[in-house]
Amino acid sequence: MSDQDQAELRLNAARLRQEHEDFDIAINAMIQTGCDALRVQRMKKKKLALKDRLSLVEDQIIPDIIA
Repeated sequence: MSDQDQAELRLNAARLRQEHEDFDIAINAMIQTGCDALRVQRMKKKKLALKDRLSLVEDQIIPDIIA
């Protein structure tokens, strides 16, 4: 993998981490304000999907090495 590809993956991972953190903050705010439980559940589902995408990107950055 080229250095440019590696850099793009790292940038994408950083963006996804920030977005994941933003979802966490939004969910906590929704819970504190007494928002509808269904909306909170949907946000949590989106946050989980985002975490899955982040894991895939991180796996591409650090490949599995069988020792």
